[in-house]
Amino acid sequence: MIIDLPSELEGALINLPLPPWELDVPFLAKSTRERYRAGLTAVPRFEETATALRRALTGEGGGYAVLRLGSLAKALGGADDQRFLRLATALAAEVAVPFSPFPRWPLWKDIGVKIDKDPGKSSGIGYNAFHMDLVNGTLPPDYTTLLCVRRDPLGGGPSILSDGHAAVSRLSEDCRALLAEAAYHYGTFFDLHGVGEEYAQFPVLDGSNGFVRFTAKMLERSQLGQAHADAARQLAEELVRGQVAFMLESGDYLIVNQRRFLHGREALQDGQETIGATDRRLLLQLFLRAPAVAGPAA
Repeated sequence: MIIDLPSELEGALINLPLPPWELDVPFLAKSTRERYRAGLTAVPRFEETATALRRALTGEGGGYAVLRLGSLAKALGGADDQRFLRLATALAAEVAVPFSPFPRWPLWKDIGVKIDKDPGKSSGIGYNAFHMDLVNGTLPPDYTTLLCVRRDPLGGGPSILSDGHAAVSRLSEDCRALLAEAAYHYGTFFDLHGVGEEYAQFPVLDGSNGFVRFTAKMLERSQLGQAHADAARQLAEELVRGQVAFMLESGDYLIVNQRRFLHGREALQDGQETIGATDRRLLLQLFLRAPAVAGPAA
């Protein structure tokens, strides 16, 4: 699931001129995607890398990949440099259509560290339990992606991933039956684009599209019936039992297939208050929509 770019490809990408992107809200414009693809396909050894990426995300036993882009980021002035972000966007567009569900945010959304934030949130400093993003939308993003600009300078915050379907397969039949009932709810739904309508009451096992519609946060922050809460808690335990963990370094680009894997983060190292806000861990998030769901323009 770790993909290192061939040196020949890496060298060519450093000098690849890509134009600024345009949006056909909320999606990356088709004209931009075509121009990016034309540039990438002219680069040696690109197609084999793109094929390996797609296989890691959708092939048997797959569901996530980490593109090691640190050398590219360093050569182009950093993982938040606009030239590098165009390359990352172009690579993401080889998987599915980049889009932003948040009108108030740009295409790439900052996930920094705020010490006064709820510790369990993505921008908090505590353990961020297993979840899928935008769990309460009828059309959650097919992929969620995280680009590491800076790791925690104190050494904490490894990313965690777990195969949702494998975890479900280890549950009892009665437990799975409870998870298949539309008895779960979590979060608010406001001012969102491209993720369907609010799914106020949803099943965790969403058989219509393959999602394991789960967030461990609903165990503490939603009023669930005892039997359904117990079933969700058992799933949470199985997700932890099957998790993999790894540290993202600057320039690493994690892409997660939300129809297969759930993600989260271990707690950041103690002492975050001693680090300046501009030196703390920083990720950039981008969502992807499978072309068939994104509509004719995709």
